Amino acid sequence: MLEPAYQVDVVIVGAGIAGLSAAHRLTSAGITTAVLEAAPCVGGRMSTEKVDGFRLDRIGQLLSTSYPELRLTPGLDGLALRRFAPGVLLHRDGRTQRAGAPAAGGSAGGARGARGARSTRGARDALHVVRALAGAPRGTAAAPGAPVGGAVDQARLGAALGRIAATPVDRVLARPELPAAQALAQRGVPVRTIDGFLRPLLAALLCDPGLTTSSRCADLALHAFASGRLCVPEGGAEALPELLARTLPAGTVHTGVRVTSVSTTSVTTAEHGEVRCRAVLLATDARAAAALLPGLRVPDFHPVTVVHHTTDDPAAAFPTGGSLLLDADRGGPVAHTAVLSTVDPSRAPAGRVLISSTVLGPPPDGVDTAVRIHLSRLYGTSTRRWETLAVHHTPEAVPAMRPPHDLRRPVRLLAGLYVCGDHRDTSTVQGALHSAHRAASAILADLGATGSLHSADPAPTLPRAA
Repeated sequence: MLEPAYQVDVVIVGAGIAGLSAAHRLTSAGITTAVLEAAPCVGGRMSTEKVDGFRLDRIGQLLSTSYPELRLTPGLDGLALRRFAPGVLLHRDGRTQRAGAPAAGGSAGGARGARGARSTRGARDALHVVRALAGAPRGTAAAPGAPVGGAVDQARLGAALGRIAATPVDRVLARPELPAAQALAQRGVPVRTIDGFLRPLLAALLCDPGLTTSSRCADLALHAFASGRLCVPEGGAEALPELLARTLPAGTVHTGVRVTSVSTTSVTTAEHGEVRCRAVLLATDARAAAALLPGLRVPDFHPVTVVHHTTDDPAAAFPTGGSLLLDADRGGPVAHTAVLSTVDPSRAPAGRVLISSTVLGPPPDGVDTAVRIHLSRLYGTSTRRWETLAVHHTPEAVPAMRPPHDLRRPVRLLAGLYVCGDHRDTSTVQGALHSAHRAASAILADLGATGSLHSADPAPTLPRAA
């Protein structure tokens, strides 16, 4: 028998969330698809290490329940998200303040039991930030004598957050583009407010403590924060790509397959020789994509280090509960931390506590010791008896989005060759999924797909190596 002109409609290189979600959209349209992954497992940077019953994320990027693609991506119907407590906790001037929670939550806008001029000023600063970002007129901040955390503060802060959430994304993207720190200063946000409220919040959302990110990307992050709740996948970051892989047709994903070259009609692999196709989608990270297609831009990256600790000390006090705790004072290497086993109990065995802390930028020498000292101040308890489970350092964790940043970089390089990933959109889970959505739509349009294009099995067998 004559060999077919091609063995599969589309080859996707890379089994991260971008490649896997694109595979779902293509197979749903009747397109035969093969996903080739060089690593022994799927997920890419969204990986989780298992240690003695603990589930430890290597990067631990924060998600938001307001990400549209979490609802729109086929295959994610069964994704369980564990939410942090509303808003965030800010450790500032030796006190812990809750900020950003809806008024109905009863805890937004002020210190937890704190009083005095310093705490009052902090609450007013936080309120001023939210109003400035929402485009509210100047002079509408809370009255100087308003009680911290009182009903009036909470109602005004909740209304301001509502205005941010209701602002159309198109309007957000139409604003002039500057580095985020410069844009905030030009909007009349005080330096103290930027350093004491917005910088730690945006650092956590963007992994960018210097606020060098495009102001449009920063505004989108704040829009997502105001529209939903911060969350993590139940069972670890790997739960998201594993769910996508598990719900694809059997045999679609092939791990341990190294792609050495690509064209518009084939890919060459080290293990299986040439695989012929009608289109190729590169869904790897930016550096791997540029290695296969020289000329693709490789962005700068934000390094991230995640340090995981545990304790079984019943005397250890964790008043933060299921909240994300940010250090507004920048008094140590930790940018944000959480008792993650409170947010997601499946991440720690019974009777144990999992504390996960994130260091942004290059980690200091003796990072674990420095982190322990810092956490002792943030949590107000001794960390001497804590056990270090893992220290994960990822130099190229998150692509930088410095201005000018194209939020919709082309996914169609030419007919038959496409690329997607968080480096083509925003450097978030939402961005990775959305770029895959755009790439799959472009492929379907170019192939003229209205149904099945290939009579072969939907999960083709790769050829044997020559």
